Amino acid sequence: MNLQVILQKIHIIDFQVFLIARRVSRSFLKLNMFLSRQAMFGLSICARNVNQLSRIESLLSKPKLRSYARPVTTALENYESSIYSGKTEYANVNWDELGFALTKTDYMYVMNCSKDEEIFSEGILTRFGNIELCPSSGILNYGQGLFEGLKAYRKEDDGILLFRPEENALRMKMGADRMCMPSPTVEQFIDAVKRTVLANKRWVPPHGRGALYIRPLLMGTGPNLGVKPASEYTFLAYASPVGNYHKSPMNLVVEDKVCRAAPGGTGGVKAVTNYSPIYKTLGQAKARGFTDVLFLDALTGRNIEEGSAFNIFILKGNVISTPTAHGTILPGITRKSIIEIASTLGYQVEERDVPIEEVFDAEEVFCTGTAMVLKSVVSITYQGKRIEYKMGEEPVAQKLHATLTGIQTGLIEDKMGWTVEVD
Repeated sequence: MNLQVILQKIHIIDFQVFLIARRVSRSFLKLNMFLSRQAMFGLSICARNVNQLSRIESLLSKPKLRSYARPVTTALENYESSIYSGKTEYANVNWDELGFALTKTDYMYVMNCSKDEEIFSEGILTRFGNIELCPSSGILNYGQGLFEGLKAYRKEDDGILLFRPEENALRMKMGADRMCMPSPTVEQFIDAVKRTVLANKRWVPPHGRGALYIRPLLMGTGPNLGVKPASEYTFLAYASPVGNYHKSPMNLVVEDKVCRAAPGGTGGVKAVTNYSPIYKTLGQAKARGFTDVLFLDALTGRNIEEGSAFNIFILKGNVISTPTAHGTILPGITRKSIIEIASTLGYQVEERDVPIEEVFDAEEVFCTGTAMVLKSVVSITYQGKRIEYKMGEEPVAQKLHATLTGIQTGLIEDKMGWTVEVD
């Protein structure tokens, strides 16, 4: 597409948008010349060096210019495919030092929707960076937003696997219904995640040295002064390579004064507002030397529920028990997977109310979540009483962890149909 064609198509747009389009087309022509020049000289440069692209894509994300985005993003995708074809290329990262913190990658995926349409438009890949929000947007003023979290793993043969992305898509749809938001279809969600992973392929850690964590967001971005759902919504997915969520042993303290969620609230969905209210409690626990917090139910204050970002299981004999996800507990996808794996390995799995007293009689306690995967608990402290768990030669948690991660990384045959190839 050249300048003349673009200008012919933009015939009902105001003068300001006309000037933007002219800048876009000129930049696009320069980009094509730049890419051609690199191909001619055979330079193997990374796409992050194409700095002017972020300005082009930022302009093309504007609603009136969105139809002109495809030629630019297609040119870039084709160029990156030529860069990353053949031998696997990796970003300059010390994979062995990865923790669970943001490492800025190359691209994020964005698509938009108005409340009247309730259908998300085709999204685009754009350079990872800051986004522009109206000060009166629903997400900033009323916390109308959701997020998801899932991982991409590199196999031994350098292929890439996603783990149960359909479950994340369905959970986002459930949360969107609770928060009065439109949501992408399952197909749109999975496609967005795949494209985000492919665009950031060089950031997927080598096999066995971490994972690429993908964070899909759903936000009310339309302006709104009154208390009501936003008029416009944005779905955005970005990614970061990550290592272990908790590198130190899990020493938990039970919180008996602050509740994480209450019946009828949003504890059962991944609302953005669920997390910051527990920062103070979590900070205080860490200041006392604990790794994390275990919360009790709001009604009785007797039953364990979940931690700041994990579900919990207890083992006694051949029985594995976990609190029922009945509206105040997030139905974790790792949780769901461990329940199914444990059942296939011959354990009796119960989803029920679990009184706090039972953690003191348990043989093992372990936590699950996308970020931490599965981790044994070393100790739990409640009202000054501390119980420590002695691990045998082959803890059940270790067996479950090996099975789960084996499926996630392609080392164990996926008979469950949980993994999705990214290609």
